[in-house]
Amino acid sequence: MAISIDRVYQKVLAIANKEQRGYITPQEFNLFADYAQMDIFEQYFYDVEQFERRVDNTAELTKTKIEVFKKGAMISGNQYNNPLPADNYLIESVWGRKENGEQVTVEKLDRDGQHNVHAAMTASPLLKPNETRPVYWVLNNTISFDPILSNYGVNYIKVPEKPNWTYIVSGGGHALFNPDLNAGWRDFELHPSEENTLVIKILQLTGVNIKDYNLTQVAAASEAKKIQQEKS
Repeated sequence: MAISIDRVYQKVLAIANKEQRGYITPQEFNLFADYAQMDIFEQYFYDVEQFERRVDNTAELTKTKIEVFKKGAMISGNQYNNPLPADNYLIESVWGRKENGEQVTVEKLDRDGQHNVHAAMTASPLLKPNETRPVYWVLNNTISFDPILSNYGVNYIKVPEKPNWTYIVSGGGHALFNPDLNAGWRDFELHPSEENTLVIKILQLTGVNIKDYNLTQVAAASEAKKIQQEKS
């Protein structure tokens, strides 16, 4: 379900050379590759919101692309300021387990004025959180709970791993792909359908970097054509 980082790199080099724009170093490519992947990944969440208004299945396809990034983690610790997973991008849901083993959904407090809301709830006998109606809030990548249950679990969407094109230098001084996990090689984590989009975005970034706006325009035209095809 991954996209070969070497295949993307070779496509980028081939197009750049065809346009006679010069060589893209592995270091530059890896930097642009990470930026491009995150740009596509973050666009998913905007697209889901927009596409749900349409009558076709575009929103479902985008949700499928997000599916691979879903994870779960157990969190047990203090009532306040428990660290969230380091790769957390977006919390989807939180659950807790009562002493009798029953699992309950944990409600999120509104982020705006959450401490004031919590204080008001705690002061009210009717609204005060309990093990049947626990709550949580997030601040600076930490999560807090009220009350403390036997354990809590978080379902979240993780940040994609940084892609990395690793290489060795040949006798002729050329960089050759080295698909060795020990060297840190990592493919893109995006859906296979995003391969051409990655190539286009990396070419755009390359054009900006070398101040060759013709290359940027070539990539932009390709992206516009792709978007038009998707809408038709």
